[in-house]
Amino acid sequence: MYRTAASRARALKGVLTRSLRPARYASSSAVAETSSSTPAYLSWLSGGSRAALTSLDMPLQGVSLPPPLADKVEPSKLQITTLPNGLKIASETTPNPAASIGLYVDCGSIYEAPYFHGATHLLERMAFKSTLNRTHFRLVREIEAIGGNTSASASREQMSYTIDALKTYVPEMVEVLIDSVRNPAFLDWEVNEELRKMKVEIAELAKNPMGFLLEAIHSAGYSGPLASPLYAPESALDRLNGELLEEFMTENFTAARMVLAASGVEHEELLKVAEPLTSDLPNVPPQLAPKSQYVGGDFRQHTGGEATHFAVAFEVPGWNNEKEAVTATVLQMLMGGGGSFSAGGPGKGMHSWLYRRVLNEYQEVQSCTAFTSIFNDTGLFGIYGCSSPQFAAKAIELAAKELKDVAGGKVNQAHLDRAKAATKSAVLMNLESRMIAAEDIGRQILTYGERKPVDQFLKSVDQLTLKDIADFTSKVISKPLTMGSFGDVLAVPSYDTISSKFR
Repeated sequence: MYRTAASRARALKGVLTRSLRPARYASSSAVAETSSSTPAYLSWLSGGSRAALTSLDMPLQGVSLPPPLADKVEPSKLQITTLPNGLKIASETTPNPAASIGLYVDCGSIYEAPYFHGATHLLERMAFKSTLNRTHFRLVREIEAIGGNTSASASREQMSYTIDALKTYVPEMVEVLIDSVRNPAFLDWEVNEELRKMKVEIAELAKNPMGFLLEAIHSAGYSGPLASPLYAPESALDRLNGELLEEFMTENFTAARMVLAASGVEHEELLKVAEPLTSDLPNVPPQLAPKSQYVGGDFRQHTGGEATHFAVAFEVPGWNNEKEAVTATVLQMLMGGGGSFSAGGPGKGMHSWLYRRVLNEYQEVQSCTAFTSIFNDTGLFGIYGCSSPQFAAKAIELAAKELKDVAGGKVNQAHLDRAKAATKSAVLMNLESRMIAAEDIGRQILTYGERKPVDQFLKSVDQLTLKDIADFTSKVISKPLTMGSFGDVLAVPSYDTISSKFR
């Protein structure tokens, strides 16, 4: 913006100081005649006659304009093809010149037996390294040649590998993506380098109290695979190696547990390229996801310092219970919150329940925000906060009070309407990103076997009532409490004392 303004100022200055100077770049005699006359320029600047200027409707020589989009562009329909080996290929087209393609795998840390702890964390970091067909250098050069971007992520239930580039390079994108996932070389020096980086990453986690506590409450609140750490435990770093990763991938990266999803790609084109590269994947019946049981619990780690970080959480239904998962999402948006210095500008976030009733009222509270962590069959909803150690007991009591007030029906229609509108706008704005759209396709097909229409989600949000919110919150806080605290925790009340605040 500033560069444009400066160039306009320089051009204007030049116009006003030049006197009867012939135009050097006139494209027609009319422009030349007008440009060579200072009075004509002054007339134009003062709003006088513009008859001598060339019309903007005059086409430029040698320039052909692309056809415009229609007044209304209908969203493309999702197409899904299931290969004989069980792998699903799904895509939707968009008018965007770029495409996003991802390979999504029903495999996360919940599938790690004790011997494999940390495998998915290391696999995430080993994504797009050397393969059996390409060195890492060649892989990087090929991705750079098409202007591509790659990423990988691992969660507790799923893994994703994605690539983003212009849609003219779809064959190259698919080939690089599938080669990277199917044929990793796991060279010793590359594995060892990533293990060193993981050690640093694990050490840095302790400097992020909110992230550390969200990990801790999973371990405290669940019995079973969901209690396993998402990050590799430091004790596992000496055991992880390329052979272990190969064994883990052989067990879990099977065709029936994979979805190749794309946004901005014609389905037939995607199928033509991807089918020969994936049709020989082993046809193994999908493994049932291991079950976890929510039990509640308490985690405390005293490190001293000038702050107390805490999280209180309860179990909520997972995505397989769609209505209640949607209710949890809207409830999180309604509660909102944030940091005392994270409003992001005048008014942003100030309307949310926790911001208005806690952060604005109690200066001792440095942060107070609602969070959700939802999986297929279960999930967590809670409040994270940070305060001075002397105010910690009161801050936790305030968090309990706000949840009880919501359960008691103190939310009014304006609060709910604002939360519903914010939820819908967040979803719709996210889906404008083709990368998020491709991710939404892949993850929904892994969870539901299909992609549910966004209109169905929006309708579920619209149908929520004040009674739904109050009943849902009341049911949630009646379950066993999961709590975590970090920092100076000496003044944090006992688990039973805090649990009694919700009764």
